[in-house]
Amino acid sequence: MKKTLFIASAISIALLGGCSSKQVVSYGDATAVETTDINFGSTDLQKAANEMTESLTASPIIGSLTENKRPVVFVERIKNKTSEHIDTESITDSISTKVLQSGKFRFVDMSRVEAVKKQLQFQQEGGMVDPSKAIQFGKQIGAEYMLYGNLSSIVKTNKDKKDVYYKFTMRLMDLESGIIEWADETEIRKTREKAKVGW
Repeated sequence: MKKTLFIASAISIALLGGCSSKQVVSYGDATAVETTDINFGSTDLQKAANEMTESLTASPIIGSLTENKRPVVFVERIKNKTSEHIDTESITDSISTKVLQSGKFRFVDMSRVEAVKKQLQFQQEGGMVDPSKAIQFGKQIGAEYMLYGNLSSIVKTNKDKKDVYYKFTMRLMDLESGIIEWADETEIRKTREKAKVGW
């Protein structure tokens, strides 16, 4: 009797353990509002990238700069001045992609300079590429403008509430003159309050 009871208990535990370890994976809407926590998240990234891109491409100043040509721009990685660990490369990539898709600018990718240099050295010095077909040094086009920005935050906390204010600022600089041709900023405020029990 004890042996039968022990076997039945072991089977029940195994079955329950098997059920509890199952995971269900499903696709969600990548553009849906993300409210997992108060930190900078995917919704904030999308909001910042969309607002900055729309402001830049709709600016009358940019309209005049791009009326008869597509200026060459290099995008500096967004600087994170918050206390959080934020992947600012994702924000930079989103903005670069959207601005490029607008058709108003062309880009040089400064993050790939070393890789390009190695490839050109291989073509010129490796002895494996036909010299008449090798790309020559000194033929690349330099950037005319630099697009850069900062993400900063102010955090206020008390025993019942936490408030986080984010400010995202971007500028477009003429590299020859140093003049800022365009600038804008967007703000995000997020608040977390303790749940009221019994309401």
